[in-house]
Amino acid sequence: MPDLILTLGDFQFSDKEIPESIPFGGEQALAVHRLVGGVKVIDAMGGFSRPLSWSGWLLGQSALLRARQLDMMREAGEKLRLTWSELDYLVVIRDFTADFQRFYKMPYTITCEVVEDLTLSTAGLGDPGVDSLISSDLGTCSGLMTSISDSTLGTLFSTVQSAIQGVSSFANAAQSTLNGVLQPIAAFRTQAQTLIAQTNNTLMNVTTLGGVLPNNPISTQVSKITQQIVATQNLPTLVQLDRVMGRIQGNVGSIYSSAKQQTVAGGNLMQMAAKEYGDAMAWTGLAKANPQLGGDPLITGIATVTIPPTKDDVGGVVNA
Repeated sequence: MPDLILTLGDFQFSDKEIPESIPFGGEQALAVHRLVGGVKVIDAMGGFSRPLSWSGWLLGQSALLRARQLDMMREAGEKLRLTWSELDYLVVIRDFTADFQRFYKMPYTITCEVVEDLTLSTAGLGDPGVDSLISSDLGTCSGLMTSISDSTLGTLFSTVQSAIQGVSSFANAAQSTLNGVLQPIAAFRTQAQTLIAQTNNTLMNVTTLGGVLPNNPISTQVSKITQQIVATQNLPTLVQLDRVMGRIQGNVGSIYSSAKQQTVAGGNLMQMAAKEYGDAMAWTGLAKANPQLGGDPLITGIATVTIPPTKDDVGGVVNA
């Protein structure tokens, strides 16, 4: 089983077609206002993803056919789903180049313009909300964990479960609360990836058929074969566990990536909520996301306010 599945629309890359790396990221568009006294007011206008570009090799009897398929997809100019690991984008192929060396051997380069980052776009968009998405993925992980016997991973999963279930609303949680969830998730994924590497190593050390080698007891070979069978059964589950937990990590982390930050010199959270959400009573969400303000709607002095992507619907009561 490959350790990375890369798909673009209905085209699945395989073997040498899969690159060693795929750089991703982008920039935050900022509007910077310089005020008297050296004060800056910075409005975050939103994140923009850079184009995704990678290279690989098209090899084998179907190399030319596959190259032409990718070039036709480029020419069509349609929006395509690009996924690998837990990353998910909607893209349009901007450029595709294949170097015809032989009909069976062609290096290629492809560049995709990002239409939408679907990995991050789930946070705060309502239906389904980020809370239900995280809860659903946590349930999926819980089901997968039933077939994994590693006690360390089990303990780490219980910690992740408790941390997630302790958050009433991710969309309006403070950064410190989100960090309390992201840290155990990172520890869980580190252990899962360690187990994946160990399992792959077990599968690489293939035992000979029949298990009879000079000076090597049959019982030892039987034990190795048993380990390989268990590894074969566990590897897909571990990879899926890491992928789903990575999606949870991405959704939790994206909440503050998709939130705006605004530096103000004094002000009122109710006025900000009315401007951002059209509802002054949603100021409680701003208060929860900014515990440094002390739960008071009045802002004194210069403060950087994080504005969650969704409003709070508790009717203006901070502790609701």
